[in-house]
Order: sequence, then structure tokens, then C-alpha cells
Amino acid sequence: MSKVILRAETGREIGTRTSRRLRRRGMVPATLYGQGSEARSIAVSARDLRSALTTDAGLNAVINLQIGEETHTSLARQLQRHPTKGDIIHLDFLKISLTDEVEAVVAIELVGDPGAIREGGGILETIANTVNVRALVTAIPESIQADITQLGVGDTLRVSDLPALSEVEYLDDPDRPILVVSLPAIALTEEEAEEEEEDLALVGEDGEGTEAAPEQDA
Repeated sequence: MSKVILRAETGREIGTRTSRRLRRRGMVPATLYGQGSEARSIAVSARDLRSALTTDAGLNAVINLQIGEETHTSLARQLQRHPTKGDIIHLDFLKISLTDEVEAVVAIELVGDPGAIREGGGILETIANTVNVRALVTAIPESIQADITQLGVGDTLRVSDLPALSEVEYLDDPDRPILVVSLPAIALTEEEAEEEEEDLALVGEDGEGTEAAPEQDA
């Protein structure tokens, strides 16, 4: 479990103009809520926030949010980003207890030797690189490893193939595909061409599919 400290300012006014002024100061407007308490409008340093969320745990890092003399254990949620720059322009902090179960999005890490895939000329097509889980705050994994050693061309890795983890429940459909192993488009084209040639050869041997030559007058 990754745990970081982040200082916050409180007492900010709500409104678009105030939020713009905060962002020009290098601050990010945010809201702290949860555990039955009223929502509080706060602001945090954009630089410190980036640092807090670039730990191995990412968005699942447990953040000790310091507001004056108070410290609130929290998780970052509901991030809003600038549509072109990608900067965080607003987010929520969810107050938690370390004994709470929460839902989280966890990255999938591919491990193992893809030798069979290489030998078969296959390529990996990633469909999903994260999975939704429910777990105790202290049990949220930084990533979930998916072994691709046994995969070959035509195989699909699904949520049900992910390893069972103690105290972690997968929330996604077990049949949801994570990745598939397929042949490159050029390989498929060559294969289809070979099949077409074989079909033409068979037609020629059977004498089917050809028109009879027109009879000539004597």
C-alpha cells in the first residue's frame, strides 16, 4: 500500500472565476467528502498532486490530506482533466478508513515469455489494460499480473484468466476480453491468397465452375 502526504488549503470560494484564479496560481480546486461529513471545498498544489499520483499505486495511493492541524485519510476520485492539455483541473478526495472496502481501477501488467506468440507470428492486441476490483483499502494491488507465456495465435485472455488474489474481488464480467493474439493483416492476406489458389486448383481438377467452349459450325 502506497501512502503519501498532501497539504491542502480550505475556505476557497466556489465559482468559475475563483477556480481560474487558483489554477493560475498553480493550484487545483478540489472537494473533500465522505464518512457522513459535509463536503468541503479545498485546493491543492498542482505540482504536489502530480507527485502524489505518480507513485506505483497511481490513483489508488492512500493520501494523507493535511488541512491545517487536521489529517484526513483519503483516495483521489473523479478527476477532471483539461480537454487538450490533460492537466487535472478538478478532483474529489474521498475520506476513508483503512478498514473500508472500496472499488478501484487497477492496471494489468503482462508478464511471462511470449515465445509461442512470436513463433506463431502473432501479435498482441490489447483490449483493456485495467480491471475493476473491490478490496480493503490496504489490499488494493498496485497492479495485477497476467501471464501470457501459454498464449498462442487465436487465443484470448479474459478477466477469468487473471490470478485469484486474497481479499480482492473482480467486478468485471469474467468473459470480458483483456487481449487477443492475432496474425498481422499482411499474414492474413497471404493466407487468404493461398486458400484462394487452392480453391481454384480444386475447381480446375473437378472441372466445375468453367464454361464449356462454344461449338463451331462445320
